[in-house]
Amino acid sequence: MIAHLRGIVEHRDAETVVVDVHGVGYLVHVADPGGIPARGEEVHLHTSQQVREDALDLYGFPTRAGLATFELLLRATGVGPKLGLAALRTHRPDAIRTALAQGDVGMLTEVPGIGKKVAERLVLELRDKVGAIGGDWSPTPEGGTGADATTRDEAREALAQLGYRDAEIRAALADAPTDAPVEDLVRHALRRGAR
Repeated sequence: MIAHLRGIVEHRDAETVVVDVHGVGYLVHVADPGGIPARGEEVHLHTSQQVREDALDLYGFPTRAGLATFELLLRATGVGPKLGLAALRTHRPDAIRTALAQGDVGMLTEVPGIGKKVAERLVLELRDKVGAIGGDWSPTPEGGTGADATTRDEAREALAQLGYRDAEIRAALADAPTDAPVEDLVRHALRRGAR
């Protein structure tokens, strides 16, 4: 399994990039070719290797969040790599995870190839898995990730002990202040009255 590539950009087009790693060229499908450095420059991509009967393909992402979101989408029934890339070409990884967690079907249908029924199925199948892909996914107004993952994990655990379900906890912490201590995160969630 190829988990990541670090090498020199040899070629890139609208959908792929060829990365030269010590004389071996890897063809990688990418969601955002514009985010790939120019030819001759070094690139580091987190990759997902997909094996089919007739092909072995690599999909690359400049961030772990992009890779994690892509692999999350592939867990849904009927979603293949092309649809996963289309989603990441349309929305940022944190926006996709937030849409799944909050059941925002309208935002998901903005992705070419995703109609209302598919979007509803994605929400149904992936909503409870969003928090399990690692890291803190809750967006901030600036598009960052909010408080560090450890603090958020402690707040989630405290809320779970108070009887909140996973979906309620995600909703209650979605707009919590950045860099807040655990106590403030819990207070914020309780004020939101997610129950």
